[in-house]
Amino acid sequence: MKKYFLSLLVFFAVAGLVVPQLNIKAEDLGAQCAAVTTSSSCSNATTAECKTLLQKCADYYDQQSAQLAQDLTKTSAQKNTLQNAITKLKNKISSLKDDINQGKIMVKGLNIQISDTQISINKTSAQISNSQRQLIAILQSVYKEDKKPEFVILLEGNLSDFFSNLAYLDNLNEQVGNLLSNTKNLKNYLQGQEIKMNDNVTQLQKTIELQKLQQQQSEADQQQQKQYLQLTEAQYQKQQADKAAADSASAKIKAMLFTVVGVTKAPTFGEAINIAKAVSNLVPIRPAFLLAVLSQESALGKNVGQCLLTNPVTGEGKRISSGAYMPRVFKVSRDLQPFLSITASVGKDPLNSPVSCDTFGSMGPAQFLPSTWMLFVSRLKSALGYSANPWVIKDSFTASAMYLSDLGAGAQTTTAEANAAYSYNGSGNMARVYSRSVMNRASCIQTFIDSGTMTSSCQSLILGR
Repeated sequence: MKKYFLSLLVFFAVAGLVVPQLNIKAEDLGAQCAAVTTSSSCSNATTAECKTLLQKCADYYDQQSAQLAQDLTKTSAQKNTLQNAITKLKNKISSLKDDINQGKIMVKGLNIQISDTQISINKTSAQISNSQRQLIAILQSVYKEDKKPEFVILLEGNLSDFFSNLAYLDNLNEQVGNLLSNTKNLKNYLQGQEIKMNDNVTQLQKTIELQKLQQQQSEADQQQQKQYLQLTEAQYQKQQADKAAADSASAKIKAMLFTVVGVTKAPTFGEAINIAKAVSNLVPIRPAFLLAVLSQESALGKNVGQCLLTNPVTGEGKRISSGAYMPRVFKVSRDLQPFLSITASVGKDPLNSPVSCDTFGSMGPAQFLPSTWMLFVSRLKSALGYSANPWVIKDSFTASAMYLSDLGAGAQTTTAEANAAYSYNGSGNMARVYSRSVMNRASCIQTFIDSGTMTSSCQSLILGR
């Protein structure tokens, strides 16, 4: 484990990344970074100390932003959960209201039926009373007939009429008795129905009261969820504001770092990543792709040319390492005068400014041809606010970003970037090989930016180990 930790320290140191000081508290670093961001300067610090602090602050704000992004995701999920709960409660309340209204309609209908049934019961009771009176009258008539003496019956007339009258009275008595019985049964039935309907009304009213209580509870729950949602929304808005502040501070710190690191010496890998990220704020390009091209061109600024111009008229030169004569280090008709103009604009000695030894006179970390650099002079001055220097890291990175974006890399798709890399190098088979190599490097660098890790093969390709 100790060996592994030491290996990590070595890798970060070589790669130019900042290893956190274990004895610096986060709140102290936060205060330092806030002071630097507010003042836009490193007070009483050397350039090296300023770079170290700015790198720490850039990492500090990036970590803050990443944590806040995670918090925003969680808070957004909480918002969605609460909103779903509120929607469910709203639907439940609406359903309960419908059930309550339906219950009230049913109660009203049953009350009407009960009223109608009561009227029917009253009518039936009247019919029963009428039938009972008829039966009394019939029975009285029968009784009178039975009490008549025989001589009276004989005196009144035909004996058969007497018996016929008795038979009629008996039959009428039976009919009225049946009617009375049926009417009593009807009354009992109606009274039973009335009892059932009253029971139903009572049960419905209890159900309605229960549903009202459920509605009240659901409305209280809904109100509580809305309050939670308001608090969560306030938290979400604060997190958004905090993230925006962290991103703004990070961009400001990186802009300062961009300026501080923008020197002629080759940057470390960590510095190069920050410069590329800062450039991407000026020019629409993927940092990993820009670094891949510069890695392919000059090993991120390590190889900026091995020759010097010795004759500003003929384009003759020499190798820096050995002093060996080079009959030509420029294409005189195309690039010599632009080269002299560029060195004059940035105050450099044209006879002491490294260029490539391939007769093209390519300059700086981006290996620009002088004639090509001239195409971007005005745009660079507009973007940077001064005359750009092709041997200064940040200037050359920005020029390359503009060139690659013009070639289509601004779309930031794999196809667009591969085509831009192809065009950047020229055309033909060599350009295709160049493009493939750039895209492999871009993949390695993007993985490192995303995860902080790099395979041994990528380290060999990018860092030369």
